[in-house]
Amino acid sequence: MDLMLEVIIMEAIVLAAGYSSRANAFKMTLPLGQMSVLEHTISKFEEICSKIIVVAGYQAETIQEEINKINDKKAYTFQIKLVYNEDFNLGMFSSIQKGCTELEAPAFFITPGDCPLVNKKTLQLLADQDGNVVIPSFKFKGGHPIKLSKQVSHKILATNHESNLRDVLNGYDKSYFTVDDPGILMDVDTPEDYQKAFSYYIQYYGDSSHGPI
Repeated sequence: MDLMLEVIIMEAIVLAAGYSSRANAFKMTLPLGQMSVLEHTISKFEEICSKIIVVAGYQAETIQEEINKINDKKAYTFQIKLVYNEDFNLGMFSSIQKGCTELEAPAFFITPGDCPLVNKKTLQLLADQDGNVVIPSFKFKGGHPIKLSKQVSHKILATNHESNLRDVLNGYDKSYFTVDDPGILMDVDTPEDYQKAFSYYIQYYGDSSHGPI
């Protein structure tokens, strides 16, 4: 599929509404080289998605400030839309549902905002895969982001908020796409995760500035 066509038809939902309770810091704005964790996550969708829907809840003002900084760089062609989930305390699925209300494209990615180390090539490969549910896999473990069809988003919105994404996806055939990218399994849930993410970042990108705090 032509890459420019993907720019038109793909969008992404980035989940950034949680409390970061296990990270001992607000993980979305933690530094990783010259960018924050959130910007790293968002930046990988450049030239692949036309719109990034960032779902905020806890510290939504901080997320807005971070998005303003990202926009001020004028480094990306996609639109970033902040959406506030007033029910973020109900859990991640409520944020997924909130993000789905903003979708216009026939296919979209969904990822937690604290998955900054995914290789952009992985997203380019996933964008070209067909199916209602496409999940990247590294060493037989599924990771993020996942690619979903608009049909799945309709099902998500029609599902009780007390459910979860896993239950929704169990109603579809899943396509697991093997990638050589350990970054799909790496998030920043805990201080230890952050240290591991920083070490991986230094190993593969060679930028030791603005390291763990």
